[in-house]
Amino acid sequence: MEARLFALQRLTAMVMAPFVLVHVGLVIYAVRGGLTAGEILSRTQGNWFWIAFYGLFVLSVSVHVPIGVRNILIEWLRIGRPAASVIGLAFGAGLLVLGVRAVAAVGGLMQ
Repeated sequence: MEARLFALQRLTAMVMAPFVLVHVGLVIYAVRGGLTAGEILSRTQGNWFWIAFYGLFVLSVSVHVPIGVRNILIEWLRIGRPAASVIGLAFGAGLLVLGVRAVAAVGGLMQ
């Protein structure tokens, strides 16, 4: 199980790398361009590319982060594997729910 989680975390890290670079680039572009939150939302709402982009980003983060949290709980706080797994899964589920809501809002899917 540990080897599979290790591989899954590394795989999601590779998936997330281009998402992070594009996202940071967009943030820099928006800030330097003086765009307001309203202007950014008006450009993203209903755009299926950005909905898919950030949806996949959220999905990869929701898999990647809980594995790391689980490892930190096990290694640093000496929490048992079963308890750390439950906490990690709960954390991942929270990230997924919040991320999907954000993507839906930015994509204009929530009115």
